[in-house]
Amino acid sequence: MKLFYPLAHRRDDHVAGRQFMPQARHLVANSDRLVETMRLAGQGRAGGLAVGFNGPISAGNLRATLFAWRDSNPQVDIEGIEAERLALLAGLDAGAVDLAIIPGEASYQGLRRAAFWSERLLVALPASHRLAEQESVNWTDLRDETFLLTVEDPGPELRDLVLGHLAAFGMSPRIRMRCVSREWIMSVLGGGIGVTITYEGASGAQYPDVVLREVHDAHGRTLIGYSAYWRKASDNPALRRFLTFVRNRYSLAFEID
Repeated sequence: MKLFYPLAHRRDDHVAGRQFMPQARHLVANSDRLVETMRLAGQGRAGGLAVGFNGPISAGNLRATLFAWRDSNPQVDIEGIEAERLALLAGLDAGAVDLAIIPGEASYQGLRRAAFWSERLLVALPASHRLAEQESVNWTDLRDETFLLTVEDPGPELRDLVLGHLAAFGMSPRIRMRCVSREWIMSVLGGGIGVTITYEGASGAQYPDVVLREVHDAHGRTLIGYSAYWRKASDNPALRRFLTFVRNRYSLAFEID
């Protein structure tokens, strides 16, 4: 049966059709973008990645790696999370953190671990200090110093490191643990109240009347290794892609799955 409509109705249908077409094209485009986004997410090229850390990041390999990853994976929303070690481990367990990159090495149940890179250990000195003119400082040069460290991570780990290196020479250093931030300690050292130990990641920041020098032992530079931890059950493709990126960038050898 063939139906005939009044002219006014046909005009209304024509106008409605013209109004609908842009919306239809928009829906199709959105659908195509959604499919493409899902495809990229499945490859780890889109989505999100939460990376936890608990050390300074004004310089060093972590900063360089995150920037290089962002440049090559612009559609992955990378989130940096700074917290103490236990908080990062809890975040991994809860799925709020995909990867934690922290100094040292340990084994944790349910987590995979990979050795990443090593960085220099530095001593922060007042610019007027007798050792400030040297290019590097030996541990034995620091035997009479007062070390200021924060009670927060990684302060306790640095305390144990200082004790271990100087105890090897029969020395018992003066260490003062303070309930302040790393930034506070770095900011007041210029007043000549002591020294502190920090990581290479702090070398990109400047503090008034403070200089940074490498700490050496009998073998040369004192290095600290960084480890990465992630959940064995993680199903985030962006995490696997990031781990592959780091493995290739630093010519490392570790299993991801």
